Amino acid sequence: MTASDIKTADKPLPEFKAALHAKCPKCRKGNMFANSMYGFSGQKMHTYCPYCNFQFEMEPGYFYVAMFVSYGMNVIEMVTFAVGTFLLTGSESPWLYVGILLAVTLILSPFNYRYSRVMLLYWLTPNLHFDPERAKKPYNE
Repeated sequence: MTASDIKTADKPLPEFKAALHAKCPKCRKGNMFANSMYGFSGQKMHTYCPYCNFQFEMEPGYFYVAMFVSYGMNVIEMVTFAVGTFLLTGSESPWLYVGILLAVTLILSPFNYRYSRVMLLYWLTPNLHFDPERAKKPYNE
């Protein structure tokens, strides 16, 4: 995070907007991920928040729970697209559904990876809350 980024982000974001932009749940200013969601380099999550130095993986294996969240998201997406395909086409061909659902799963897997971790940190970890003191200034100042 550069000095210009810190100066432009004076106020922390509201909770939902910070989660949508994958910001740190403690300060709501630092990015959780080092790169974009879709790209050839894959997704790289920071170990520590670049703004407040909060450690995202609080214990070894912490993000294994995110796999269950991602699974739930995947099931909801597949059911939605299967019903939508049936309503739009009326087809009973299993190959149509297999093709569409595989494509949807592959296209949305980066989205599921990122936002399953965001949901875990923001809403599924009981003792993790926004700390206004962390948002006041970067840890390295």
